[in-house]
Amino acid sequence: MSFTKLGLSDALVRAVADAGYSQPTAIQSQAIPLVLSGCDLLAGAQTGTGKTAAFVLPILQRLASQRAGTRAPAKVRGLILAPTRELAAQVEESVRTYGKHSGISSGAVFGGVSINPQIAQLRMGVDVLVATPGRLLDHCGQRTLDLSAVEILVLDEADRMLDMRFLPDIKRILAILPKRRQNLLFSATFSDPIRALADSLLNAPKHIQVAPRNSTVESIVQTVHPVDAGRKAELLVHLIGQGSWYQVLVFTRTKHAANKLAQYLQKNRVPALAIHGNKSQNARTRALSEFKNGKLQVLVATDIAARGLDIEELPHVVNFELPHVPEDYVHRIGRTGRAGAGGEAVSLVSSEEHARLRDIERLVKRSIARVVVGGFEPGRHGSQPGQPVGDHKGRGQPLRSQHPSPSGPSEAAQVAPHVRGKVIGHRVAGRSMAARPGAARFARNASRSDATSLAGRGTEPDSHPRTTRGSSSLVRSNLPPGWTAATPPRRSR
Repeated sequence: MSFTKLGLSDALVRAVADAGYSQPTAIQSQAIPLVLSGCDLLAGAQTGTGKTAAFVLPILQRLASQRAGTRAPAKVRGLILAPTRELAAQVEESVRTYGKHSGISSGAVFGGVSINPQIAQLRMGVDVLVATPGRLLDHCGQRTLDLSAVEILVLDEADRMLDMRFLPDIKRILAILPKRRQNLLFSATFSDPIRALADSLLNAPKHIQVAPRNSTVESIVQTVHPVDAGRKAELLVHLIGQGSWYQVLVFTRTKHAANKLAQYLQKNRVPALAIHGNKSQNARTRALSEFKNGKLQVLVATDIAARGLDIEELPHVVNFELPHVPEDYVHRIGRTGRAGAGGEAVSLVSSEEHARLRDIERLVKRSIARVVVGGFEPGRHGSQPGQPVGDHKGRGQPLRSQHPSPSGPSEAAQVAPHVRGKVIGHRVAGRSMAARPGAARFARNASRSDATSLAGRGTEPDSHPRTTRGSSSLVRSNLPPGWTAATPPRRSR
């Protein structure tokens, strides 16, 4: 099926083609005709399946057909609510991309930046507004925004909005909007609170769910590395170097852990930055831009900050700490394996997290392979929970893996393929990660970013050669107080 057969205008089809797409995804082929018909919609789809275009394209078509020939300043007729700044900015970018031939204006309002440029843009008029709930209410309170003409409301990532306790704000916004409007609710997962919200918001809605509830993308290779809590950062450095990982998104549970891990990676010659709610919007935007263009090798993020990150062909996601809420695991690993591409999701799991791992496996209805990394076996160095990262020293043995049967991990162990004598790269969906398009890009940018990115963060550029893939040692100087870097395991020959 082509986009033309979905009932979209030539202008929108041309914009979609300009963006490099020719065939709609499952959620797009089902949602677009329903939205065009004007009905309310409750839609669920896995992260990375094209949800944004599924509502942006038909909204643009409906608004463009009514705005033809109008010269008056645009009023907000399409309102899209998003839980985070990054997601709001990303959705508004999609509106501009797909609406460039349609004469539809758009804007985004969110916190963390000055409100004055947003006020100026709203005075000029926008057809489609993408907003986070808090900043939207700020504008309403200052009377810089008129929502009396809204015809279509979208709640994007509705499950995350509830997780972030935006429900009171959402109810205040609903009270301001016109009663007669079309409502669209999109969510990666469905929970009972989401269904309760849908019952109160939607009028005789159509239902779409293109994947089983809380399922994970099949193209993602999922692995668990059991390790003591105090050696997780050391293991992460080892995996990045041995696997030649060039672009890695790492998740922590807290902002403090994200900052601490990013600092540890920098000191071990791995370009890294943290992104979370305490960072300024400019800092978050810069970190994300550097990560997307290959100047930054590792982005360390909390769950909230990472919502809305859309990075093409992101090869690796690492759960440095398992999330408190099992559903967040689905969101995290959904950052890779997007739009049918392959990807790898690695979880570093300590003994204290076994209960969380069982909850995750119960949610996704599958057992995740355990791979014990030689030299990082749990309890090998007598580590205790809560010890500083990298507090253990010693040399390890070849990497061994344990692949679970449906009833649990088997006792058989074998040498894992990505560190057998030499680095050959993690293979995902039949392709070596070292051969992925971004690998060459990161290699080109590595020397340039070493001086600019690290110097810009208050760290002196390297006076030593960079730690290369397969290096026998790690640079140990200038570590933060209380941190040490252990000698990595010997590789098998």
